[in-house]
Amino acid sequence: MKVVKLSFFLIVCSLNGGAQSRSPLNEEKRFLKNIWTKPPTHIPNDVSVDAPLMGNGDVTMSVGFKEDRLRYYLSKNDFWRLRSKADGLSGPRVIGFVDVSVNGFNGGEFSAEQSLENGVTSCVLHKDRQNVTARSWVSATENLIFIELTAVGKATKVSIRLTAPEHQHARLKSGKANNVYWLTRSFVDSVDISTEVAVALKTFNHKDSTVLLQPGKKIVIGLSIESKFKNTKPLDDAFNQISKLDERSIATVMNKHNNWWKRYWSKSNIAVEDPVLMKAYYQGLYTMAACSRDPKFPPGIFGWTTTDNPAWNGDYHLNYNFQAPFYALYAANRLEQGEPHDAPLLDFIPRGEWYAHQITHTRGILYPVGIGPLGIEVTRNFPTYEKEAGGLFFGQRSNAAYGLLNMAQQWRCTYNEKYGKKIYPYALAVVNFWEDYLKFENGRFVIYGDAIHEGSGNDKNPILSLGLIRNAFDLILDLSSTLKMDENRQEKWKDILDKLSDFPIQTRNNKDVFRYTEKGVDWWPDNGLGIQHIYPSNSINLDSRPELLIRSRNTIDEMKRWKDNNTSSSFFMAAIRVGYDPSIVLNELHEYALRTYPNGFQLNNPHGIENSCTVANALNEMLCMSAGNVIRLFNGLSKKQNASFENIRAWGAFLVSARLKNEVVTDVQIVSEKGRLCTMVNPWPDKKVLLIRNGKKSDILNGTRISFKTVPNEIVKLQAL
Repeated sequence: MKVVKLSFFLIVCSLNGGAQSRSPLNEEKRFLKNIWTKPPTHIPNDVSVDAPLMGNGDVTMSVGFKEDRLRYYLSKNDFWRLRSKADGLSGPRVIGFVDVSVNGFNGGEFSAEQSLENGVTSCVLHKDRQNVTARSWVSATENLIFIELTAVGKATKVSIRLTAPEHQHARLKSGKANNVYWLTRSFVDSVDISTEVAVALKTFNHKDSTVLLQPGKKIVIGLSIESKFKNTKPLDDAFNQISKLDERSIATVMNKHNNWWKRYWSKSNIAVEDPVLMKAYYQGLYTMAACSRDPKFPPGIFGWTTTDNPAWNGDYHLNYNFQAPFYALYAANRLEQGEPHDAPLLDFIPRGEWYAHQITHTRGILYPVGIGPLGIEVTRNFPTYEKEAGGLFFGQRSNAAYGLLNMAQQWRCTYNEKYGKKIYPYALAVVNFWEDYLKFENGRFVIYGDAIHEGSGNDKNPILSLGLIRNAFDLILDLSSTLKMDENRQEKWKDILDKLSDFPIQTRNNKDVFRYTEKGVDWWPDNGLGIQHIYPSNSINLDSRPELLIRSRNTIDEMKRWKDNNTSSSFFMAAIRVGYDPSIVLNELHEYALRTYPNGFQLNNPHGIENSCTVANALNEMLCMSAGNVIRLFNGLSKKQNASFENIRAWGAFLVSARLKNEVVTDVQIVSEKGRLCTMVNPWPDKKVLLIRNGKKSDILNGTRISFKTVPNEIVKLQAL
């Protein structure tokens, strides 16, 4: 990679240019933008789209252009057809469309620009000497959408229409009242849980759906959206919200919108000397801010729904796709975006207990491959695959344990006892399952009949499950000790950890590498399951035994799955975790970030949002690694590179900041939220370290690794002596 030194870094600024956070390396300011020079071609789409993406974590919107029409696709995280049956009719559904047709622009040119600062998106239509600009945004604080139309040239006729697709199971109603167009869309027939959504549209200062857009003047379209899960009378609520709006109140909404985004961007930030990676970092965090905030309804696999036929039923796919978008959010200190992850997993516990009893005759929980919200199972009775008790498992026993990964990360990064009590029943259920399912033989615990890959067979000791089990038992021991719960069971849990089978190995190209299973699948040509015991399972880090680290790096080198369509989200992290050559990781990450659509989604990867934060996760780990409760600063970077970060969230509930400039680490600060012991690899290994606690000089420490006690909410700065 040819690394280009930045002359600018992202600064989080208000719309009028006021800085909210300084760049650690440079004082020049620049807003990052997504740019389209031609219309998106993958919208609508049953998989991921290449269009501008907007949203507030509940309501989401994307936009495409065809012929003379801009079409805004409306979706909402809680609008599904909720039925526990794999009939192709369950899953998230599009709400409807706002069509803005511009007379005479058939065959015109299209371009778009989207600010990552606040999501405001401007689409420009150009034909001959005329331009029409549609500036749109989804309010960050209310379920309101605004589209502002302006023109250059001569007066242009514009038609505005609110529609929704016909569907054999959907009930669609629409009408107009008091100059407000409205529609409701619902699924109430042959469902387990009925759903309904309402949209109200108002064109300010205009009564008709066809208006004359005059140069120098603007037309403002406002929409309000609500669902029955949020309001028992969603249409009444949507009407009330849109009816009370005028141009002055829209300005107030915009101000709240901008303030929310300022706060969001101020939660943490980084700077590295690669503009491609900087943009990808903030693209990912923007995407998750736009699609993940509803605590009961996380985004489905694609994040944005544009059709009624999303692939894989648009489900929560539990053998990594659902979890992957959330990996980076905890270190990036975006906990509000990570919170929705847990709800469907917790809601499915009763059904998971039923499956465990019926299929494996164990306690605990056994989860199928795909679920939905509120306990819905969208893969139930799947017609073309082998089923167990009606559930689609592909022979895998690890899905519920996979669900613990992000819960464990949030717990370790916050030690919030309220959160710990929330996830404890789920963690305990996972552990109960594996206590019963594991077989003890010849002095070790062994896994039988657990497919590592979908349908790979009755594998013995799949390496991923061995990693997931270690994560589960480490977590339950930590929760039990902190929360003082089930302490009498800790001896048994420790015994399982101590005697769990080692990771299977093999020889490839004269190198010891990991084997996918002890008996069964040895290797797989197009996924990274063979390294997921390293990450996201957290079973190997730089404090692991030397032979494990050698095998890990050998396996990374043998796989080289940097471009893998299934598990790139974990491959980069695994490489960083075990100390693989930083220059190679950074080069591959740069190339990876170049292979995207303008909105940041990976080219030709149908899996939607799963890779949104792959770059963010990797960069956070390079700058501040804390796996195993040991903080390492800039461990994944060459010391010759300049970089900095503020408020990366580390294991132990620490917020860490530091700067690397001219090969020297400075400005190290740790905010201790819970007052836990802090252990850190000395950033200055040949020097003593002065601690400055809340502004007062304190301890002096030395050694290659330092540890010091903290108290809650203490600010500790470290200086080299």
